[in-house]
Amino acid sequence: MRPFAGGNGVFTFILRRLLYSIPVLIAASFIIFTFVSISGDPLTGLRLNPHVRPATIHHIEERKHLDKPLIVQYGYWVKDAVFHGFGTTVLGDEPIGPDLTRVFGNTLQLIVAAELISILLAIGIGVYSAVRQYSPFDYTATTFSFIGFSTPIFWLALIAQMLVIRLNTATNTHFLFVSQLNSSTYTNFWVDRLEHLILPVCILAIAEIAAFSRYMRASMLEVINSDYVRTARAKGLSERKVIFKHAFRNALIPLVTVVALNFGALFGGAIVTETIFSLDGMGLYFIHALGDRDVYPIMAWLMVTAVIVIVFNLVADVLYGLLDPRIRYE
Repeated sequence: MRPFAGGNGVFTFILRRLLYSIPVLIAASFIIFTFVSISGDPLTGLRLNPHVRPATIHHIEERKHLDKPLIVQYGYWVKDAVFHGFGTTVLGDEPIGPDLTRVFGNTLQLIVAAELISILLAIGIGVYSAVRQYSPFDYTATTFSFIGFSTPIFWLALIAQMLVIRLNTATNTHFLFVSQLNSSTYTNFWVDRLEHLILPVCILAIAEIAAFSRYMRASMLEVINSDYVRTARAKGLSERKVIFKHAFRNALIPLVTVVALNFGALFGGAIVTETIFSLDGMGLYFIHALGDRDVYPIMAWLMVTAVIVIVFNLVADVLYGLLDPRIRYE
């Protein structure tokens, strides 16, 4: 057994996990392709259209290999995914890669901003609630957490939009925007992008703060009541040093798991937020692909989400070793 802190141990562990991820990705890709493919015929709309000639449909089937067995179609799809940016759409023959890259970057901005805000606030709220257990602050934080848990994001987003529209109308300003990622005309691109992202970021962060703060509070309560923390207090260390040097680091471990897994899941959860705010991101891209009944953009979206989940599982495992030196890997 070698300590995780060793450089060779870290490299070996990461390399091993990356190698383990390869068969997982292959299995995920096959499951995604198979289930999306058998969910329906992407050319149904064309087949029912009397103005579309059978020769046109046959040409599309040949171009996208839809007339081949499923396993052969899978091979062509993997080739396109690896070497041609997931290939092209079924109907319009439009490249998927450039659109996917654009919407991925937009969603990344939204999610990273929401996650950073929610993590920082949740850690502060969770730690203080645990240290001041059953205090007015703890009861207040618990109440707002339950409200955040129980409030549907779509309802919260719609109410926020309505309030901002009324505020903008009353003050004759447009500091906050309720849709899109940028205005048609702007002086500074990033300032304009920030003004458009404030509202959706806050909506996403509210739900995350409610969840993360409860995990942090529960984890912190478990740690500060453990034997080694009581021993640190018995040695005469200050309460501040006991909390932040001995308890806080270990209390972060469960939160790391939740945050890492949640990051990948947010690409699915952001569908609601991006649709309501008309944000050109992964969520709206997925909705449009569903509306067009185009299977290849849907497969690409699912595959990117699967990769993100696997990557952040690896990130969580690495952070375990950094936060807790007792964790060791062979």
